[in-house]
Amino acid sequence: MTSPMLPRGIQHIGVTVPDLDAATRFLVEGLGAEVVYDGLTAEDEPRQGAEVERQLGLPKGAAIHKQRMIRIGNGPNLEVFEISGEQRAAAGLADLGLNHMCFYCDDIDSALTRLMAAGGQALSEVHENSRREDSEGNGSVYVKAPWGMLVELQTIPAGHYYPEGSTTRVWMPVPRS
Repeated sequence: MTSPMLPRGIQHIGVTVPDLDAATRFLVEGLGAEVVYDGLTAEDEPRQGAEVERQLGLPKGAAIHKQRMIRIGNGPNLEVFEISGEQRAAAGLADLGLNHMCFYCDDIDSALTRLMAAGGQALSEVHENSRREDSEGNGSVYVKAPWGMLVELQTIPAGHYYPEGSTTRVWMPVPRS
């Protein structure tokens, strides 16, 4: 009997923003993002109605007006949505479910400066990482995007260290070329 095929890994992460064009500017200017394609534009009919609500778990009356695929470095893509209808504020670190995205930086200070210039708000200064990431030269900082989502910048130039018996290693993006 053959074993079932397992997922390869994360292909994209979905993010809903109040203004897709402003969010794109923030991601491009702050993180060097590149637009891959627009899946839905303002010129298209919005995706809405009972069937879309059922398929995507949207609240009654919600409509997707814009949808864009964005790539940052060599990690998962971001699928960014502009949706009207009932919405809640962005999740914080203590909230259940997805609560932040982390971007590995070779130069965290420059990355933080760039992200703040693009409209982000640092919650603190760069600080040490937690256990298993607290090797020499490490650092981390959370930044609030203009729409309230948390973005973490992190650097671990000396790498992680692992407990005895660990059977795998943390995936890390390769340097940009």
